[in-house]
Amino acid sequence: MNTTIQIRIDQATKTKAQKAFKGMGLDLSSGIKYLLTQAGKADSLSYICDFGYMHNYNSKKAKEMHKEIEYAKKHAKRFSSVQEMFVDLEK
Repeated sequence: MNTTIQIRIDQATKTKAQKAFKGMGLDLSSGIKYLLTQAGKADSLSYICDFGYMHNYNSKKAKEMHKEIEYAKKHAKRFSSVQEMFVDLEK
């Protein structure tokens, strides 16, 4: 049986959340359902990363991951297509 939750939130936060979830292919309701489901599975407070998923890493591990991501953004190879990437991988 489904239940209903009502929350009050300022318009700016709602709009930002809608935009973030839309970027992940979700509407607001589905995004909130996802977050509540993940919170129920974790049975603890989890961090929500800026790359869009929840995890149970401690803050030290999260900082290491962000550092690696920033390094990759600056120094990783760039490809103009997926096909070009696969050709490079096969070398």
